Amino acid sequence: MCFIKPKMAGVQKAFVICFSFVLIKTVVCDQINVQVEHTDPSDKQTDSNTDRVIQRDSEDVYYSSSINQEESDSNRKTDSYIKDFSKAQSAGTRQDEGTTDEDTGNEDNPEIVPKTEEEILAQKLFEQGELLINSTYNKDYAGAYQYFEQAAMYNHSEAQAHLAFGYFLGDYLPQNISRAREMFEDLSQRGSPKGQLGMALLYATGIGVNSSQARSLIYFTFSALGGEPLAQMALGFRYWSGIGVETKCETALTYYRKVASRVADEVSLSGGPIIQRIRLQDEQESQNQNTGLLDDDLLQYYHFLADKGDVQAQVVVGQLYFQGGRGVNINHEMALHYFLMAAESGNANALAYLGKMYAEGSPAVKANNMTAFNYFKKSADKNNPVGQSGLGTMYLYGKGVDKEYNKAFKYFSLAADQGWVDGQLQLGIMYFNGMGVRRDYKMAVKYFNLASQLGHVLAFFNLAQMHATGTGVPQSCHTAVELFKNVAERGRWADMVMAAHSLYKEGNVDSAVLKYIVLAELGYEVAQSNVAYILDQGESFLFDSDGMYKRALLQWSRAAAQGYPIARVKIGDYHYYGRGTEVDYEMAATHYRLASEQQHNAQAMFNLGYMHERGLGLKQDVHLAKRFYDMAADTSVDAQVPVTLALIKLGLVYGMDLFKKEIDGYQRMLYRLDPRLYVGPDWDLYLLTALAMILALVVLWRRQR
Repeated sequence: MCFIKPKMAGVQKAFVICFSFVLIKTVVCDQINVQVEHTDPSDKQTDSNTDRVIQRDSEDVYYSSSINQEESDSNRKTDSYIKDFSKAQSAGTRQDEGTTDEDTGNEDNPEIVPKTEEEILAQKLFEQGELLINSTYNKDYAGAYQYFEQAAMYNHSEAQAHLAFGYFLGDYLPQNISRAREMFEDLSQRGSPKGQLGMALLYATGIGVNSSQARSLIYFTFSALGGEPLAQMALGFRYWSGIGVETKCETALTYYRKVASRVADEVSLSGGPIIQRIRLQDEQESQNQNTGLLDDDLLQYYHFLADKGDVQAQVVVGQLYFQGGRGVNINHEMALHYFLMAAESGNANALAYLGKMYAEGSPAVKANNMTAFNYFKKSADKNNPVGQSGLGTMYLYGKGVDKEYNKAFKYFSLAADQGWVDGQLQLGIMYFNGMGVRRDYKMAVKYFNLASQLGHVLAFFNLAQMHATGTGVPQSCHTAVELFKNVAERGRWADMVMAAHSLYKEGNVDSAVLKYIVLAELGYEVAQSNVAYILDQGESFLFDSDGMYKRALLQWSRAAAQGYPIARVKIGDYHYYGRGTEVDYEMAATHYRLASEQQHNAQAMFNLGYMHERGLGLKQDVHLAKRFYDMAADTSVDAQVPVTLALIKLGLVYGMDLFKKEIDGYQRMLYRLDPRLYVGPDWDLYLLTALAMILALVVLWRRQR
């Protein structure tokens, strides 16, 4: 009965078959409640230099009741880790060193079958392709896919997975959904987590197959079991939002924590590349305003100033190329060039960023702690917070100098007092772990909060750990999940957000939609709203017209549930006009009211005013209509003109209604004076007779005189 048949051997195959049977049976009963808990080997290691393991009493440890007893016992002993910069470096060192059977105690393993020459060649080709796309800075996807195609010819499953997603998304390969589906099916039957992820996405979105949330959930579960972070994100979002499963915060926390830990391990000293998230709806509504992307002409102008010797322009251009973002790709060679130019003039920021480059190493320079220390020292002597924070990091971890917590604390404090995010983060870590200071969780929370307000990934992660375990703050699963989700969405897969936006701007709408759909399934609100916007505008030809509005309504609903106010207004519009659903004025008014009360949306207030004016789904009430119109004008300057016109119309209609009522009153009074009510229908004859008699009497009277 199981439609997933992984080709595995021994115990693993038996486990998968049994798990499939149980899980499918549970889906049929509509009681799926899957929770997969992996223990990352790195989570069991402690760093003697930073003392990252949090020891607490068993009653304070946060754990899910659905996790098995062995994992619960482990959680009672050890909480999660507070991430710092050294963990990412130590994790990289562990990966470089590798493990052997002796290291893992695997002495009873059966004899390993030697690889054939073709398998060795395929693996080498695959690794060369991986190097090109896993580089933090200079990525070469086109070259990588050439290696993957060669490796796939030798039946290399991971290379085939890359090609399958290439066919699915149209990345450096011609888009071919049918071919992608065939490859995903073959890979999933061979137990490939990426193949299972691909099948899960197809069934979740109904692209190339009939939509089935139950099958999608099963594939996502197996993929997550295989360690695929995107599947873990998708499951985290489903359990968080209750999509196809019962809402369960603890399970969502488990999945999101795994992905967030992986992302936090990869964070560098500089915090990694900047990810720009642009909502197409907002971009369209503010065409003349700054969307966050740097105009090419403006970038060229900065280049011109920098080349002419403007020190501030040199620093700005260097920072743009160093961190990327705002539509500028990372280019450390260019960053180094402009930082060196500015450093010759003694610019403190340029000196500090040169210290960062030498501390971390990059394609432009090799890591050199002494050179980094000298640059940081020169910058810190000029009271620059970036240099002070860098110098503190050197003393904290003993890079190029002896480890001195007191000096580290001093420089971090100086940087934090000037509002520099790295100084705030490191102070939080020192207070949390009691490094050179008395351990103080309240102070740690304070500095992590300050750093999170400036967007540092590790600050979000550390706060999430503290909220999950109730360390220094009240334990809160919901807050922890939101924070872990924020971190998980900053992984290297977030590059797809800007890639999709670029495709959309280039006119390749269908490819952009597919990327956004994948991200939407992972829980990215910006992707959900962008998919809905494109479908709402009718710009994609992937779906028929009947299903387009239904899909758009689904994505607007998911985006609204994550707090996007315009999405909530859009749901009201769909119910008002009957797009993707039946016309329902009351439901439309409900969504408008939510957007008005929770998010203070001026458009929702205006719509409520109109519905009160017309009596559509709400009681007709001119006074309430005016009240909502006035609220909309007070909330947004842009609403003042339409509100003024609406109030003029409302005044005219209201005045005409009053005039009509007055006329009706006069008509009723005149009706009471109708002589027919008193003398009958021949009242005119009686009137003429009476007038004739009066005239006769007047004539007689005048004659007598």
